[in-house]
Parts: sequence; C-alpha cells; structure tokens
Amino acid sequence: MILIIDRYLAFRVFVGLCIATAVLLPLFSFLDLLEQLDDVGKGTYQVKDAFVHTALMLPRRFSQLAPFIALLGTVIALGGLAKNLELTAMQVAAISPVRLSKAPLCIGIILLIFIALVEQFVAPELQQKAISHKAVALDKSVQLGKNLGIWTRNERNILRIGEMITTKKAINVEILNFDKNGFLLTYTHAKYADINDKNLWELREVISKTFSETEEEIESISLDSMQWKSFVNPTDISILNKSPESLSPVDLFQHVRFLKDTGQEADAYELALWRKAGGAFTTIAMLLLSIPFVFGSSRTGFANKLVFAVMAGISVYLLDQIIANAGLLLHFSPAFTALSPGLALILVANIWLRRIR
Repeated sequence: MILIIDRYLAFRVFVGLCIATAVLLPLFSFLDLLEQLDDVGKGTYQVKDAFVHTALMLPRRFSQLAPFIALLGTVIALGGLAKNLELTAMQVAAISPVRLSKAPLCIGIILLIFIALVEQFVAPELQQKAISHKAVALDKSVQLGKNLGIWTRNERNILRIGEMITTKKAINVEILNFDKNGFLLTYTHAKYADINDKNLWELREVISKTFSETEEEIESISLDSMQWKSFVNPTDISILNKSPESLSPVDLFQHVRFLKDTGQEADAYELALWRKAGGAFTTIAMLLLSIPFVFGSSRTGFANKLVFAVMAGISVYLLDQIIANAGLLLHFSPAFTALSPGLALILVANIWLRRIR
C-alpha cells in the first residue's frame, strides 16, 4: 500500500516539476531576451543574435532555477492533492508529513543527477558559445584581447598572452622571469607561439632581454624561434579567459588546483565550484519546505500557498546572492559561504516538518 502511494506521489511531483519548469523557464528566458534586445543595433548584433543568445543560455538558466522549480513544482503537486482531500485521506491512514516527504526527495535526487549532467556536459559549452557569439557581434573580443590579454603566473614567471587564436596558437606573448628575490632576470616577447601537447611552446619572432643585478647593461637578442617549457597547459589558458560561472564542475576543480599550485588568487573560482554543490542542498531544502507550505494551514487557499512559495523562493535567491557576494568580499571560506544557506534551510525544513501533525 505504501509503495503504491509513494509511486503516486512521485508521479504527481514529477508532473508538478514539469509544470513549474514550463512556467518559470519561459518567463525568465523572456526577461533574458528583453535584456539582450537592449544591445540590438550595437556592432553587428541583431534581433536574431539576441534570440540565439537566449536559446543557448536555456540549460544554464534551468540549472539556476532548479531550487525554485523544486519548490513551486512540489507545492503545485501536493496542493492539488490537498485540494482533492487526498492528503487528508493519507493523514487519516496515519501517513505522516515526514513519511510523505520520501517521494519528493526521490524525485529531487533524480532532478539533481540530471542537473549535474547538464552542468558538466551541456550548459558550460553552450554558455561559452553564447558569450563568444555576442562578443564577436559586438566587436569586443578583439579589443579585450588587445588591451588586456590573458595573464597568469607561478612563483618565478609571469605570462601574458595577447590573444588565443586557437587552443594551439597564441599571439603577442610576453614572459617575465624572476629570481627568488623578485629581481627581473629575463624578458621575452614573441610575435606568436605554437603550443605543443607537452606544454612545449615554439616561440616565433622572439626578442629576449637579459638583466643583471651587478651591471646596468641590458643584453638584447633577436631570434627567429626558440622553445619554452610552459608552466600552464592550453586548457588552463582557455579557462583563464572565461567567467567562473560558465565553467563545468570538473574544469572549476582543475582550475582551482592550478591557481593554488601557482600561488594565485582562487576564491572566485572556488566559490563558483562550491556554489554548484550548494545549489544541490538548496534544491533539497526547497523540496522539504514545500511540504509544510501545503500542510501548514488548512485555512490558506491553494493560490495563497503558491504566492507564499514564490515569495519564499525569491527571498532565498536574494539571500543566497547577498551571502555569496559578502563572503567573497570579506574572504570567508568559499565552502562555508556556498553551503551554509542550503544546509540552514534543510535544518529549518526538517524542524518545521516534524512540528506538523
């Protein structure tokens, strides 16, 4: 009997999540489209480019909305059961709200697995295509590479790349080599570089300058080509030019390790990594919170419960953004900053669930 009820509840929750997705995803995508339309007419950016950008961002938007889809979808599902007195019948049969939470949690775990696959294999690639497509249309990518370039370093070297033409070819490469006391030993500039598989760079049209602590003279030589063993691989270089939010969990993990190994600031990337895990906790918390919303008061109408659920979702979203930005600004632990909101909500939901009779 219990197994049949679990299956029925799981099916209704799944339908509720589909309804919530069908409502929230188009709504927020429409808002994204309106934002993109503001740039129409700049450079070669046209209306069709705005639609393409919005479409490519759909998987990322879905993963961002997952906690609120979970909350609204479960409230829709259980609210419909409450309206038809089916939940009342289950309570009469001595099935507690805590026991009823099993089916939504099972669906939630399936949802999290699906989101993890989207985050790893779909959303990052499409988001990066959307960003690149818009940058080219607005004619910003070349200007960014020319003025700023890509910078990275380790303990003894600073590397600047003007622009990555492909993953195997860079232009306007500068390498500064220091001794252990921070004194500049050599400066090397190459018009372009070919990058081999083993991090061995073939620098072309090279100017190399050598500095001496004891002598004021600077030795300068010009070479057609020279080899340089790089401390950074092509994958890390390409990641340096991308926003943390657009990277997959695996890329983020590897890049955080690279930044720490080379003594660079990794907080922004580490926070982005932990926030992906924090989003899973928040999704589970929203599923649990939806049950007290439905059982909380028999006097509250279904429409009012939906309004309360939406308000709660917006409040949680804003609070999560505030905590994340404050944690980054105040240099709190990225793990604590990202995980604490979801874990706190799970605790609140668990206490609230056990108080319902």
